[in-house]
Amino acid sequence: MKLAIIVPAYNEAATIAEVVARLRALPLEKEIVVVDDASTDGTAEALAALRGPDLVVLRHERNQGKGAAIRTGIAYVTAPAVVIQDADLEYDPSELPKLLEPVARGAADVVYGSRFLGVLEGMRLMNYLANKILAWAATLLYGQRITDEATCYKLFRTDVLKSLPLTCRRFEFCPEVTARVRRRGIHIMELPIAYSGRTVAAGKKIRMSDMLDALGTLLKYRFAARA
Repeated sequence: MKLAIIVPAYNEAATIAEVVARLRALPLEKEIVVVDDASTDGTAEALAALRGPDLVVLRHERNQGKGAAIRTGIAYVTAPAVVIQDADLEYDPSELPKLLEPVARGAADVVYGSRFLGVLEGMRLMNYLANKILAWAATLLYGQRITDEATCYKLFRTDVLKSLPLTCRRFEFCPEVTARVRRRGIHIMELPIAYSGRTVAAGKKIRMSDMLDALGTLLKYRFAARA
């Protein structure tokens, strides 16, 4: 099954070329859609050197947020399955064929790569606690045990993802898509992945305020009129 890989990128000049190289090396048919969210650090120039038939590069003229970048990328996806890949090196693309396999054989519509079922390195204590709280909240609110709600590695059948009326702008993509999928009664399969966290100094952008926004998003869509 061909896999579309959406890569939202904001000021990731140091890692974007390596991420694209690792994605290109995957032993599967793929399309890579990178959305540069108005980077100012040379990300655009780095992407310009990577052009090829397997790579679509889009750019926002003003910074809109990770969720908005993902929504832009979704419109360009043609493959029957799609996954989100961060533009840093916290998540290893070699995990993606494993996550795609149950969708390819018709055993799942949505697969999350769980850091807490796999190998977890370099996650700060506050981030660890925030991730645990979000997983607990999603489990409680949506009737399925979810160990890693905030994982980047969320893989979908494309028709499922495109059918969701997403409104996210920033990091609330994760809780919104989780909520909408579960409100429709779609089971989320989780598989273990490896994760190597980076520091704020190295470019990590998510903050504790984003965790509060995520909790609010989970609550909002649990009681929304439609999913």
